[in-house]
Amino acid sequence: MEFLSEYGMFLARIVTFVVAVLVVLSAVFGLVQKNKGREKGHFEIQHFNEKILDMQHALDHALALPGGRKELEKSYRKEQKKRDKLEKKSEIKAKKKKNTIESDGNESQLDVRKRVFVLDFHGDIRASGVTRLREEITAILSRATKNDEVVIRLESPGGVVHGYGLASSQLDRIKKKQIPLTVCVDKVAASGGYMMACVADKILAAPFAVLGSIGVVAQIPNVHRLLKKHDVDVELITAGKYKRTLTMLGENTDEGLEKFQSDIEDTHELFKEFVSSHRSNLDMDAIATGEIWFGTRALTKNLVDELLTSDEYLVSQVESADIYEITYVKKKTLQQKVGMAAEESADRVLSRCLDRAKDPLLPV
Repeated sequence: MEFLSEYGMFLARIVTFVVAVLVVLSAVFGLVQKNKGREKGHFEIQHFNEKILDMQHALDHALALPGGRKELEKSYRKEQKKRDKLEKKSEIKAKKKKNTIESDGNESQLDVRKRVFVLDFHGDIRASGVTRLREEITAILSRATKNDEVVIRLESPGGVVHGYGLASSQLDRIKKKQIPLTVCVDKVAASGGYMMACVADKILAAPFAVLGSIGVVAQIPNVHRLLKKHDVDVELITAGKYKRTLTMLGENTDEGLEKFQSDIEDTHELFKEFVSSHRSNLDMDAIATGEIWFGTRALTKNLVDELLTSDEYLVSQVESADIYEITYVKKKTLQQKVGMAAEESADRVLSRCLDRAKDPLLPV
């Protein structure tokens, strides 16, 4: 009986310990999950000036003779001290200026060092990058002034109208705040990509970047004859005369085709009006044909303002401005990562198929 009593007490202690551990683990797990739910994403900010400086120091260190490396380190430390002092003085000066002119609201009196905010936009067919873009622009607009500048490194062959329309509207938010906006096109900004680019105060392009494609395209397969051949009927029931103008399975009528063509032409007109409202010096009849031009040719047609890569432009401002590369990173679940990988693969396959159907030198 004494053995059974001691054994029972031992089991009770074990059970109590296990339950306590489970309670603690459950509380920790719940807290972690709660924090995960709150943290939807975060910003990653890199100081471009420091990146360039690190590159220069690394190269200097590699090229220096063994005996001269210590001298280099000393000179680097002296330079860093000077920069730190200048930054502190600039901060103090900016605070004093801000306090003295806050009542006037005249930001032009703030002769502080210019800041350049750099964003990257890599567009796919659905312009899915707009989700990240809107977060980045919202953050920048909360701090940027008219003395600063926003630079967009844009790469997109275009896609759906509503997606790129929203992306263009996001860039227009910067313009409405009267903050200088520059778009750099190193590879391609065609169709919806150019719809975004034209919003900028200044468009810079690499000599062989692809721009233009101010046109609208839509296509839909139709297997009605195949179904009819195998005695398969398709019943399409709609309410509204033009609820469905074209269909994949049913028989398309001349009236439906005519209405669809009318809608495409109306979208093209809206596209042209949008581009013209932002770049009034363009000859719309000459450039709104759906054609594309390489950078050097695009310059002669006023589609761009200067032939310059994004690297050249940013490096040229290192001495006069503080440059910050800003990226909004959203946390993804495993299912989202797998889904996005599959979607990106499908996009690549579709793009390749479209490329092969056209001249290999031309974009979609």
